Amino acid sequence: MAKMIIFDPAMCCATGVCGPSIDPELLRVSTVINNLTKNGIAVERHNLTNNPQIFVENQTVNQLLKEGVEVLPVTMVDGKVVKTKAYPTNEEFAEFLNIPEDYLNSTTEPESKGCCCEGGCC
Repeated sequence: MAKMIIFDPAMCCATGVCGPSIDPELLRVSTVINNLTKNGIAVERHNLTNNPQIFVENQTVNQLLKEGVEVLPVTMVDGKVVKTKAYPTNEEFAEFLNIPEDYLNSTTEPESKGCCCEGGCC
């Protein structure tokens, strides 16, 4: 299985919900990664603010950062850069990881409403 690593720009959190306004792109990426994890696919994600050392240790990212931090986010798959300056689209996540797009959807079953009939509507 392909291994994806995303190197995020400096930010306070990966979801984008704690800034002055919600960033819908960060929320989408966080949701996609959460759904991938539920489907058994791990995606590493590193934030420049919280883990700068990994940016220094990764020679490829370190080299890219010499062009400026505008290159972030950087997405790598199996050690190769597949996208810079933007997060992968949902289609790209599926393509880069060689998985069906269904894996991007939540696998969480709807909560039971506590009754015994199918669909919880009795």
